[in-house]
Amino acid sequence: MQETQQLAILFADAWGLYDDAIEILESGKPRIAAEVAWGATKRATDALLLAITGREPGGTGQTTRGMLRLKLVNAEYAAFYELYNERIIELHGRCFYLGYCPTDVINTIRGTSSYIQEAMRLAGAGENAEN
Repeated sequence: MQETQQLAILFADAWGLYDDAIEILESGKPRIAAEVAWGATKRATDALLLAITGREPGGTGQTTRGMLRLKLVNAEYAAFYELYNERIIELHGRCFYLGYCPTDVINTIRGTSSYIQEAMRLAGAGENAEN
């Protein structure tokens, strides 16, 4: 029961951060929106890892290591790892740290909802649940 509650908390947090990212993006601050969308990505990924391994990762390094191990399990997890990795580079690195936020990064921010839905599906938490 505890794990189910924590999954719900993590996914709710991911959706809340996504909503914040869209609001920030629409206010004309893509750089900050990218970092908030990255936060949503991390929380959704942490929830997925919790669902699969029974343990919630701590920092980003633990999440990345967990995803690296998970990608070896099957092609579906490997494809999800690639999405995760692209989001680190685009949202966290390219847009937030470097300040380079072209249209493709804006689309990645908006696409965070699809990422969360896919994490939920892979975690068995319902693919269409939102907020």
